Amino acid sequence: MSRPTNWRPGRSTSDRARLVVFEVLMDVAENGAYANLALPRAIAGARLNKQDAAYATNLCYGTLRMQGRWDAIVAHCADRPDMDLPVRILTRMGAHQLLELRTPPHAAINETVKIARNELGSGASGFVNAVLRRVSERTPQQWQKQLLADAGGKTNTVNFLANWFSHPEWIVRAYSAALRAHGRPHQDLVAVLRADNTPPEVALVARSISTADLSADISRGHMEAKPGNLVDSAVLLTGGDPGRVFAVKDRLAAVQDEGSQLVSRTFAAAPIAGSDELWLDLCAGPGGKTASLAAWNPQATIHANELHGHRLNLVADAVAPYADRVALREGDGRELGELETGNYDRVLIDAPCTGIGALRRRPEARWRKTAGDAVDLAVLQSELLESGWKALRSGGVLGYCTCSPYLAETLEVVEPFLAQHPDAELLPAAQIAAAEAKLPVAGKDYLQLWPDAHYSDAMFLALIRKN
Repeated sequence: MSRPTNWRPGRSTSDRARLVVFEVLMDVAENGAYANLALPRAIAGARLNKQDAAYATNLCYGTLRMQGRWDAIVAHCADRPDMDLPVRILTRMGAHQLLELRTPPHAAINETVKIARNELGSGASGFVNAVLRRVSERTPQQWQKQLLADAGGKTNTVNFLANWFSHPEWIVRAYSAALRAHGRPHQDLVAVLRADNTPPEVALVARSISTADLSADISRGHMEAKPGNLVDSAVLLTGGDPGRVFAVKDRLAAVQDEGSQLVSRTFAAAPIAGSDELWLDLCAGPGGKTASLAAWNPQATIHANELHGHRLNLVADAVAPYADRVALREGDGRELGELETGNYDRVLIDAPCTGIGALRRRPEARWRKTAGDAVDLAVLQSELLESGWKALRSGGVLGYCTCSPYLAETLEVVEPFLAQHPDAELLPAAQIAAAEAKLPVAGKDYLQLWPDAHYSDAMFLALIRKN
């Protein structure tokens, strides 16, 4: 009998779910792909069943989130510090299966080694096998003690917190400083880091539908939902695909983080004197806040500006049900202040930022930014703030928000601006937000949300009135 041309002695097929994860993680690392976009495509292409798709999702996102911890552990198990990227990714995948998913060692190691052998060759597979066997010799608790010993035995050191909770050290420092600035003790840092590593439930916003009707609609689709934690406009989808919800298909509702919903509601609730008819969303993409503001405030006409054409297309899609009250513009927001001086009753600046407040939902984001990125962003943020201020009329209200608690992007942008503008009055954003929120909101002048306390992204909002 003749052998098939692709027959190789001793070669067995890689597990499809794990192979999908390996390929997606390589795409994320090499090409800058977004896991939330690449993974569903790869799952569909591999035709994984529901169980395998769920496993691949858990393994992919978990490995990305916790790769800092796995790298620190693997460093104790490898006889060479420099690894090729595919080998490093496989050791992370194996460590996550062994120490987080508690997969039996024979399955976790053998299946990961099989991918190494089939994709990279026998040399790489032998190395991956040796490393993962050493990883499996200790429990997660024992590895925690090892990383603690590496940090000098102190649990509150940046080195230990960064490695164990898998955050770059600069983000740990940024969180710590922001917590102190907003009145929270340093020991709360662990709760924030832990919350970042907890996958969030999908939050839906009820725009042109009641939350009761939205919940009933979800139930009709044989999915489960519960009320939002932070705002009464939210419904949490506890299982299933939001794209299958009829109200989402009909654009009566959409996916929107509860923190983003609260920021939108607080901005709209800020007290204003005089007319309240023409609003400007200076950095509108991808359009979630614009659409919610249009749905909840039918008396307002909103001008939505976005620099990038592809993001403006997302805004157009999001606001389609309210197109008669939302006008779109593609252009640089830094120019609008000169072009339309004093035209607007309200101006919202959802400023481009490092995004380190949304790490729950974007597992790869923590590895893509550096502290230095905020330097250039702070210049842009200040320029947008100046432009938005020029576009605002006397007596109007400006909202400056970021999806980041980093002081370099929040207080260190807003406070110099206030000092330079005698006509700028800081409104009590946290106090206004407290009237819109279901959970306690601490503070007065600034709204700073946290994933552990508010089950939301770590959004920041300052409200400034022009006197």
